[in-house]
Amino acid sequence: MLKTIKKKVNDLNIRHKLTISFILVVFIPIIIVGGYLTNELRQLALADAEDQTFQNMERVKERVIEVLNVPIYVSNNILHDEDLKDIVNADYQTIYDVVAAYRDYYVFSNYLRIYDEITNIRFYMENPALLNNWQIIPPTNQIKNSIWYSTVKEGNGLTYWFYIEDETNRQQKFLSLVRKINFFDYQTSGVLVINVNTKQLNSVLSQESRPTMIVDEQNQIITSNQHDHHGKKLTEIVDYESPVNGSTGTIQGSIEGESTRIYIDEIPMEDSLNQLKVVSFISEESIAESAKTFSKIGFTVILISVSISLLFIYYLSKFLSNRILTLNEQVREVGKGNFNTKITIDGADEVGQVATQLQLMVDNTNQLLHKVHQSNERATLLERKQNQIKFKMMASQINPHFLFNALESIRMKAHLNGEKEISRIVKLLGKLMRNSIEVGTGKVKLIDEVEVVRYYLEIQKFRYVDRLSYELNIDSTTYNVFIPPLIIQPLVENAVIHALENSEDHVEVAVKANKVSEGLLIEVLDTGFGISKEKRIEINQSLNGSDEKEGDRIGLKNVHQRLQLLYGEKSGLRIKSELGTGTKVSFLIPTRRDKDV
Repeated sequence: MLKTIKKKVNDLNIRHKLTISFILVVFIPIIIVGGYLTNELRQLALADAEDQTFQNMERVKERVIEVLNVPIYVSNNILHDEDLKDIVNADYQTIYDVVAAYRDYYVFSNYLRIYDEITNIRFYMENPALLNNWQIIPPTNQIKNSIWYSTVKEGNGLTYWFYIEDETNRQQKFLSLVRKINFFDYQTSGVLVINVNTKQLNSVLSQESRPTMIVDEQNQIITSNQHDHHGKKLTEIVDYESPVNGSTGTIQGSIEGESTRIYIDEIPMEDSLNQLKVVSFISEESIAESAKTFSKIGFTVILISVSISLLFIYYLSKFLSNRILTLNEQVREVGKGNFNTKITIDGADEVGQVATQLQLMVDNTNQLLHKVHQSNERATLLERKQNQIKFKMMASQINPHFLFNALESIRMKAHLNGEKEISRIVKLLGKLMRNSIEVGTGKVKLIDEVEVVRYYLEIQKFRYVDRLSYELNIDSTTYNVFIPPLIIQPLVENAVIHALENSEDHVEVAVKANKVSEGLLIEVLDTGFGISKEKRIEINQSLNGSDEKEGDRIGLKNVHQRLQLLYGEKSGLRIKSELGTGTKVSFLIPTRRDKDV
């Protein structure tokens, strides 16, 4: 049989032999190898495109979350806004009362002025006494029947994200944070809506080269870097082979008949009952562009090989292999960590494009290393600055320590000289001053605050001898209750000073602390001359006024305002006094606002 095949080959003319040789030696191997390399490069291009897309989507998600965190932060603050709670639940008798309440409420306006990420805040509340000022809005039947409103009203107070119309802004649609706010004291609730600034979202997407958009759970396109996508649904743009609702990952579809890969990922938002998604597209044509280029070159090489000779194919193959070997050497250098390597591969074919991408990767890595170096330098500088601050703080403690040491020296000297009473008073004075200087911003136990009061009263009793006596009547069950520091001592000081100034008789001062149904009640009483009605009115006006006198540090007004800021208006100072009957100053720390009571 071999002889028969050999005889037939020998009988063929040279043209047929060359044709068969080209087919067997050149054409078929080139087609096979070219097809294989094309497929491998296509997969590499697809993987690289997908990887780049995922990185871009992660960057978009991070920047979108930065924008959306602002309305979340604002909504969390409004959730605990006592002024809003009182305004929207009040039973107003006249329109003037409503207007006056709205006029004094600036919280929404302040947030809009501070944060560019939001464009509008409005609160829907079903209270017939309210008026619509485009911030606090009684909901219409249309609003009540809307899907977003009814969904949120039936929710548990967590956040929702809806792409809805703003009735206060020409019915334009905005991505909005919507959440239900419950007012348990009034057994009512309202709906808060915060519009996200669309320009901020557009700015995030405008930096992306590939078509990218943000969609909600109904596949409504909230914003996109393709202007013709605005106002549409994702299903109007993309024909997809698998469901988009609730899905993430990669979906095969088509846009205007062109095969396209669709990448979908959720934007994770804490405490949210629905999620937004970021969607990006890559056409199969763009992914396969590199492979198509190689196919064209391969086809050209085949034609040239058939036309001229196998020798030319050999040199061409050698030329291509030399370029790949050069690129491989440079890749190996980069793999060793030499990021100063220059990728010197010419040409616009696949090898050249890979070299260009590798050079871009090396340059990006160098930039990243430079940024890390700069970041480390900033961190070192910050640590040095913090150490300087710590040193200054340590230096600032020298004078108080010197004062305490001096008082201790005086006390020891008095004790050695037999002046035990003076020694005791100096010791109490040192403790009182140390407590005043070292007091922080946190709370202290009631028993510790009472101990400071006792130091002060003992010192004053030493000064006034028989003109002053005191009583500390503290319920033992309240010893460990936490209260703000320096909240009782200023009241006792005020009682001692004014009672002794206005009377030559003996004055008694009493401090009482008891648990009542509403919380902890603290009273400071004195048997002084008392306060006239006119003076009492003047004091109350001063307590509730906004002007602060120079040098007024821990006086009645300071105590009054701190109590109201911490526990509400009901916890402010209450003064009861008449001429000739002494004075009682009291305040209440509500149980529901202080878990320690």
